[in-house]
Amino acid sequence: MTTITPTAAPPRARRLVGAGRRQWIGLLYVAPAVALVMVFFVIPLGMTAWMSLHNWPLMGEHSFIGLDNYWAILRDTRFWNALRFTGYYTVIVTIAIFAIAFPLAIFIEKPRPLTNLYRTAFFMPAVVGFASASLLWSWLLNVDSGLFSPAAYELGLIEKKFNLLATFQPAFWSIIAMVVWKVAGFTMIILMTGLQSIPQDLQEAAVIDGAGPFARFRAITLPLMRRTLALALILSVAGSILAFDQFYIILRGGPRNQTLTAVYWIFNQSFVSFKLGHGAALSMVLLVILVALSLVQLWLLRKPEGID
Repeated sequence: MTTITPTAAPPRARRLVGAGRRQWIGLLYVAPAVALVMVFFVIPLGMTAWMSLHNWPLMGEHSFIGLDNYWAILRDTRFWNALRFTGYYTVIVTIAIFAIAFPLAIFIEKPRPLTNLYRTAFFMPAVVGFASASLLWSWLLNVDSGLFSPAAYELGLIEKKFNLLATFQPAFWSIIAMVVWKVAGFTMIILMTGLQSIPQDLQEAAVIDGAGPFARFRAITLPLMRRTLALALILSVAGSILAFDQFYIILRGGPRNQTLTAVYWIFNQSFVSFKLGHGAALSMVLLVILVALSLVQLWLLRKPEGID
């Protein structure tokens, strides 16, 4: 009688079985993230694109109209004016945020007395939501019951109370001040992590070679912080282009619709005029602009050859 003895699988087959199992385990780990992206981004994006091709009122039947909503955007002067103001606001507020956040990051990057207190104090406004911060500043700027104008009047600094939100320039710069106050601390933390990732021996070698602070900043700090700067810049620009809360809560688009942002106009078309198809088309156009701007920023701040 012949006895069959089971033999072990060859080493190559065991490796293939182990690799396949690891791949399945890896897919199981990323499955929840993929599901969240599908539910909260891909599917809504597809529905928005589909809606933009329809005449979609709030009540009643919707009808397919092809690209008519996109052609209508070309004649929508209010949207282009809002987009132009949004671009102006984005440039000003981004420069202001970096002008405040970069010196703060350099100041708190190295250990010094009360460093943790400074970091906490500078970052604290970032934990406040935009809606809450807007309500706070709306009260501070109130001409009768607020803080700035009544306090200046009571102290005798002005002859009569003034409304900062009545004209464009004071209202615009009030919004800039509020956004910088709230966001600069968050940008500061991002820039500080970039500064701390720069090898200290490079700075010491440059000091030995006689390089001054400006030369070290230009030749070492800026090139090695390109990725960090790209991240902070994209976050700042994207957040500014999508600005809505502060302009809606504090100014309501005023005075005389001079602070109407692109997102505010999309909100107006979708949920005030109930032109959901037109609002969806406006959203798609704004998304394309936002993606294009992000790609341009990544290209401008791409990693140069020879820098690790």
